[in-house]
Amino acid sequence: MADRRHALDRIDTTVAHPARRYNYLLGGKDNFAADRASAEAIERAMPTIRLAALENRAFLQRAVDFLAQQGIRQFLDIGTGIPTADNTHQVAQRIDPAARIVYVDNDPIVLTHARALLTSTPEGVTAYIDADLREPRTILDDPELRATLDFTKPMAVMLVAVLHFIRDDEDPQGVVDTILDALPPGSFVVASHSTWEYLPAGAIEALEAANADGRFRARTGAQLEHLFRRLDLIEPGVQSVSRWWPEQASQPRPSVEDVAFNAIVGRVR
Repeated sequence: MADRRHALDRIDTTVAHPARRYNYLLGGKDNFAADRASAEAIERAMPTIRLAALENRAFLQRAVDFLAQQGIRQFLDIGTGIPTADNTHQVAQRIDPAARIVYVDNDPIVLTHARALLTSTPEGVTAYIDADLREPRTILDDPELRATLDFTKPMAVMLVAVLHFIRDDEDPQGVVDTILDALPPGSFVVASHSTWEYLPAGAIEALEAANADGRFRARTGAQLEHLFRRLDLIEPGVQSVSRWWPEQASQPRPSVEDVAFNAIVGRVR
Protein backbone atom coordinates (compact mmCIF):
# COMPACT_ATOMS: atom_id res chain seq x y z
CA MET A 1 0.00 0.00 0.00
CA ALA A 2 2.86 2.37 0.77
CA ASP A 3 4.35 1.71 -2.69
CA ARG A 4 1.02 2.57 -4.28
CA ARG A 5 0.73 5.86 -2.35
CA HIS A 6 4.31 6.76 -3.25
CA ALA A 7 3.62 6.07 -6.93
CA LEU A 8 0.42 8.13 -6.94
CA ASP A 9 2.27 11.04 -5.32
CA ARG A 10 4.51 11.19 -8.40
CA ILE A 11 1.68 11.66 -10.90
CA ASP A 12 1.71 15.05 -12.61
CA THR A 13 -1.70 15.37 -14.25
CA THR A 14 -0.77 18.68 -15.91
CA VAL A 15 1.82 17.09 -18.22
CA ALA A 16 0.91 14.55 -20.90
CA HIS A 17 2.48 11.12 -20.48
CA PRO A 18 2.94 8.74 -23.44
CA ALA A 19 1.35 5.76 -21.66
CA ARG A 20 -1.77 7.71 -20.70
CA ARG A 21 -2.01 9.33 -24.13
CA TYR A 22 -1.76 5.90 -25.74
CA ASN A 23 -4.47 4.68 -23.36
CA TYR A 24 -6.75 7.47 -24.57
CA LEU A 25 -6.07 6.68 -28.23
CA LEU A 26 -6.93 3.03 -27.56
CA GLY A 27 -10.25 4.10 -26.03
CA GLY A 28 -9.25 3.74 -22.38
CA LYS A 29 -10.30 5.88 -19.42
CA ASP A 30 -7.05 6.08 -17.45
CA ASN A 31 -5.92 9.49 -18.67
CA PHE A 32 -6.15 13.18 -17.83
CA ALA A 33 -6.99 16.40 -19.66
CA ALA A 34 -3.34 17.03 -20.60
CA ASP A 35 -3.07 13.54 -22.10
CA ARG A 36 -6.27 13.99 -24.09
CA ALA A 37 -5.27 17.44 -25.34
CA SER A 38 -1.90 16.09 -26.49
CA ALA A 39 -3.52 13.11 -28.23
CA GLU A 40 -6.09 15.32 -29.94
CA ALA A 41 -3.36 17.64 -31.22
CA ILE A 42 -1.68 14.62 -32.80
CA GLU A 43 -5.01 13.41 -34.15
CA ARG A 44 -5.64 16.73 -35.89
CA ALA A 45 -2.32 16.32 -37.67
CA MET A 46 -2.79 12.59 -38.31
CA PRO A 47 -6.49 11.64 -38.28
CA THR A 48 -5.67 7.92 -38.41
CA ILE A 49 -3.59 7.90 -35.20
CA ARG A 50 -6.19 5.82 -33.32
CA LEU A 51 -6.05 3.20 -36.06
CA ALA A 52 -2.25 3.30 -35.83
CA ALA A 53 -2.41 2.67 -32.07
CA LEU A 54 -4.76 -0.29 -32.53
CA GLU A 55 -2.62 -1.75 -35.33
CA ASN A 56 0.49 -1.38 -33.22
CA ARG A 57 -1.17 -3.21 -30.34
CA ALA A 58 -2.35 -5.99 -32.65
CA PHE A 59 1.19 -6.37 -34.01
CA LEU A 60 2.49 -6.89 -30.46
CA GLN A 61 -0.05 -9.64 -29.91
CA ARG A 62 0.82 -11.40 -33.18
CA ALA A 63 4.54 -11.13 -32.38
CA VAL A 64 4.16 -12.60 -28.89
CA ASP A 65 2.06 -15.45 -30.30
CA PHE A 66 4.72 -16.12 -32.96
CA LEU A 67 7.58 -16.17 -30.44
CA ALA A 68 5.69 -18.34 -27.98
CA GLN A 69 5.03 -20.77 -30.83
CA GLN A 70 8.83 -20.79 -31.41
CA GLY A 71 9.36 -21.92 -27.82
CA ILE A 72 10.15 -18.59 -26.14
CA ARG A 73 8.94 -18.73 -22.54
CA GLN A 74 10.44 -15.51 -21.13
CA PHE A 75 9.39 -11.99 -22.09
CA LEU A 76 10.71 -8.58 -21.04
CA ASP A 77 8.14 -5.97 -22.11
CA ILE A 78 9.60 -2.46 -21.81
CA GLY A 79 7.22 0.47 -22.09
CA THR A 80 4.23 -1.75 -21.54
CA GLY A 81 1.67 1.02 -21.01
CA ILE A 82 -1.59 0.78 -19.11
CA PRO A 83 -2.99 -2.78 -19.25
CA THR A 84 -5.63 -3.52 -21.88
CA ALA A 85 -6.94 -6.79 -23.28
CA ASP A 86 -4.53 -9.49 -24.46
CA ASN A 87 -1.39 -8.19 -22.82
CA THR A 88 1.93 -9.93 -23.41
CA HIS A 89 1.56 -12.39 -20.55
CA GLN A 90 -1.98 -13.36 -21.54
CA VAL A 91 -0.96 -14.18 -25.11
CA ALA A 92 2.17 -16.07 -24.02
CA GLN A 93 0.49 -17.97 -21.19
CA ARG A 94 -2.32 -19.16 -23.44
CA ILE A 95 0.36 -21.14 -25.26
CA ASP A 96 2.34 -22.11 -22.17
CA PRO A 97 0.87 -21.28 -18.74
CA ALA A 98 4.39 -21.44 -17.28
CA ALA A 99 5.65 -18.46 -19.32
CA ARG A 100 7.41 -15.76 -17.30
CA ILE A 101 6.94 -12.06 -18.06
CA VAL A 102 8.43 -8.85 -16.66
CA TYR A 103 6.79 -5.53 -17.52
CA VAL A 104 8.64 -2.19 -17.35
CA ASP A 105 7.22 1.33 -17.43
CA ASN A 106 7.93 4.70 -15.82
CA ASP A 107 4.38 6.00 -15.33
CA PRO A 108 3.05 5.66 -11.76
CA ILE A 109 -0.48 5.04 -13.06
CA VAL A 110 0.83 2.11 -15.08
CA LEU A 111 2.52 0.84 -11.93
CA THR A 112 -0.68 0.82 -9.90
CA HIS A 113 -2.76 -0.77 -12.67
CA ALA A 114 -0.12 -3.34 -13.54
CA ARG A 115 0.21 -4.63 -10.01
CA ALA A 116 -3.56 -4.91 -9.75
CA LEU A 117 -4.37 -6.34 -13.18
CA LEU A 118 -1.36 -8.11 -14.68
CA THR A 119 -1.91 -11.32 -12.79
CA SER A 120 -0.18 -14.49 -13.87
CA THR A 121 -1.36 -18.04 -14.23
CA PRO A 122 -0.51 -20.20 -11.19
CA GLU A 123 2.19 -21.95 -13.24
CA GLY A 124 3.86 -18.79 -14.56
CA VAL A 125 5.17 -15.50 -13.20
CA THR A 126 4.32 -11.88 -13.99
CA ALA A 127 6.37 -9.08 -12.46
CA TYR A 128 6.49 -5.32 -12.87
CA ILE A 129 9.46 -2.90 -12.66
CA ASP A 130 9.10 0.85 -12.30
CA ALA A 131 11.97 2.02 -14.52
CA ASP A 132 12.90 4.05 -17.61
CA LEU A 133 14.23 2.67 -20.90
CA ARG A 134 16.69 5.57 -21.02
CA GLU A 135 18.49 3.85 -18.13
CA PRO A 136 18.74 0.28 -19.44
CA ARG A 137 21.27 -0.88 -16.85
CA THR A 138 18.79 -0.02 -14.10
CA ILE A 139 16.32 -2.37 -15.77
CA LEU A 140 18.80 -5.16 -16.44
CA ASP A 141 20.28 -5.07 -12.93
CA ASP A 142 16.94 -5.00 -11.15
CA PRO A 143 16.74 -7.83 -8.57
CA GLU A 144 13.11 -8.65 -9.42
CA LEU A 145 13.98 -8.97 -13.11
CA ARG A 146 16.88 -11.27 -12.32
CA ALA A 147 14.71 -13.34 -9.99
CA THR A 148 12.02 -13.75 -12.67
CA LEU A 149 13.95 -14.26 -15.91
CA ASP A 150 16.88 -16.60 -16.53
CA PHE A 151 19.50 -14.78 -18.62
CA THR A 152 21.19 -18.06 -19.54
CA LYS A 153 18.13 -19.02 -21.61
CA PRO A 154 16.60 -17.31 -24.67
CA MET A 155 14.00 -14.64 -24.07
CA ALA A 156 12.12 -11.98 -26.00
CA VAL A 157 12.45 -8.25 -25.39
CA MET A 158 9.47 -6.17 -26.46
CA LEU A 159 10.24 -2.55 -27.42
CA VAL A 160 6.88 -1.72 -28.92
CA ALA A 161 6.06 1.96 -29.52
CA VAL A 162 8.65 3.17 -27.03
CA LEU A 163 11.95 3.91 -28.82
CA HIS A 164 10.55 7.03 -30.47
CA PHE A 165 10.50 8.64 -27.01
CA ILE A 166 14.29 8.46 -26.85
CA ARG A 167 15.82 11.53 -28.47
CA ASP A 168 19.00 11.34 -30.53
CA ASP A 169 20.92 13.11 -27.75
CA GLU A 170 19.86 10.35 -25.32
CA ASP A 171 21.89 7.74 -27.22
CA PRO A 172 19.24 5.36 -28.57
CA GLN A 173 21.96 3.17 -30.10
CA GLY A 174 23.64 2.82 -26.72
CA VAL A 175 20.31 1.91 -25.13
CA VAL A 176 19.64 -0.78 -27.72
CA ASP A 177 23.19 -2.15 -27.59
CA THR A 178 23.15 -2.37 -23.77
CA ILE A 179 20.01 -4.52 -23.98
CA LEU A 180 21.36 -6.68 -26.80
CA ASP A 181 24.62 -7.26 -24.92
CA ALA A 182 22.64 -8.81 -22.05
CA LEU A 183 20.68 -11.30 -24.18
CA PRO A 184 21.80 -14.89 -24.75
CA PRO A 185 21.95 -16.26 -28.31
CA GLY A 186 18.60 -17.39 -29.62
CA SER A 187 16.77 -14.52 -27.95
CA PHE A 188 14.49 -12.22 -29.92
CA VAL A 189 13.73 -8.52 -30.01
CA VAL A 190 10.40 -7.11 -31.17
CA ALA A 191 10.35 -3.38 -31.87
CA SER A 192 7.96 -0.95 -33.48
CA HIS A 193 8.66 2.69 -34.16
CA SER A 194 6.68 5.63 -35.45
CA THR A 195 7.75 6.94 -38.85
CA TRP A 196 6.80 10.00 -40.85
CA GLU A 197 8.35 8.76 -44.09
CA TYR A 198 4.96 7.86 -45.59
CA LEU A 199 3.21 11.12 -44.63
CA PRO A 200 2.66 14.26 -46.70
CA ALA A 201 4.65 17.38 -45.88
CA GLY A 202 1.65 19.16 -44.35
CA ALA A 203 0.99 16.34 -41.90
CA ILE A 204 4.66 16.22 -40.87
CA GLU A 205 4.68 19.97 -40.26
CA ALA A 206 1.59 19.68 -38.03
CA LEU A 207 3.08 16.72 -36.13
CA GLU A 208 6.28 18.65 -35.53
CA ALA A 209 4.24 21.54 -34.16
CA ALA A 210 2.48 19.13 -31.78
CA ASN A 211 5.89 17.91 -30.60
CA ALA A 212 6.84 21.21 -29.01
CA ASP A 213 8.93 19.66 -26.22
CA GLY A 214 10.92 17.55 -28.68
CA ARG A 215 10.30 14.39 -26.66
CA PHE A 216 9.08 12.47 -29.72
CA ARG A 217 11.52 11.39 -32.45
CA ALA A 218 10.09 9.68 -35.52
CA ARG A 219 12.60 7.60 -37.49
CA THR A 220 12.65 5.99 -40.92
CA GLY A 221 12.64 2.29 -41.56
CA ALA A 222 16.33 2.50 -42.50
CA GLN A 223 17.12 4.17 -39.18
CA LEU A 224 15.17 1.52 -37.29
CA GLU A 225 17.05 -1.23 -39.14
CA HIS A 226 20.36 0.44 -38.31
CA LEU A 227 19.56 0.43 -34.59
CA PHE A 228 19.15 -3.36 -34.76
CA ARG A 229 21.81 -4.19 -37.36
CA ARG A 230 23.33 -6.78 -34.98
CA LEU A 231 20.20 -8.95 -35.24
CA ASP A 232 19.18 -11.47 -37.86
CA LEU A 233 15.86 -10.04 -38.96
CA ILE A 234 12.87 -12.33 -39.44
CA GLU A 235 11.03 -11.91 -42.74
CA PRO A 236 9.70 -9.52 -43.93
CA GLY A 237 12.44 -7.47 -42.25
CA VAL A 238 11.62 -3.83 -41.59
CA GLN A 239 7.99 -3.39 -42.55
CA SER A 240 4.85 -1.53 -41.57
CA VAL A 241 3.08 -3.06 -38.59
CA SER A 242 0.04 -3.42 -40.85
CA ARG A 243 2.02 -5.77 -43.13
CA TRP A 244 3.50 -8.04 -40.50
CA TRP A 245 1.77 -11.49 -40.82
CA PRO A 246 -1.22 -9.82 -42.51
CA GLU A 247 -2.96 -13.16 -43.08
CA GLN A 248 -3.38 -13.41 -39.28
CA ALA A 249 -4.86 -9.92 -38.92
CA SER A 250 -8.27 -8.43 -39.51
CA GLN A 251 -9.14 -7.60 -43.11
CA PRO A 252 -8.89 -5.43 -45.09
CA ARG A 253 -5.41 -4.28 -44.07
CA PRO A 254 -4.93 -0.52 -43.62
CA SER A 255 -2.37 1.33 -45.73
CA VAL A 256 1.15 2.06 -44.52
CA GLU A 257 0.32 5.78 -44.79
CA ASP A 258 -2.59 5.43 -42.36
CA VAL A 259 -0.58 3.42 -39.84
CA ALA A 260 2.85 5.15 -40.06
CA PHE A 261 4.57 2.59 -37.82
CA ASN A 262 7.42 0.32 -38.86
CA ALA A 263 8.40 -2.85 -37.02
CA ILE A 264 11.08 -5.52 -36.81
CA VAL A 265 11.43 -8.93 -35.25
CA GLY A 266 15.05 -9.99 -34.93
CA ARG A 267 17.01 -12.92 -33.51
CA VAL A 268 20.16 -12.56 -31.42
CA ARG A 269 23.07 -14.40 -32.98
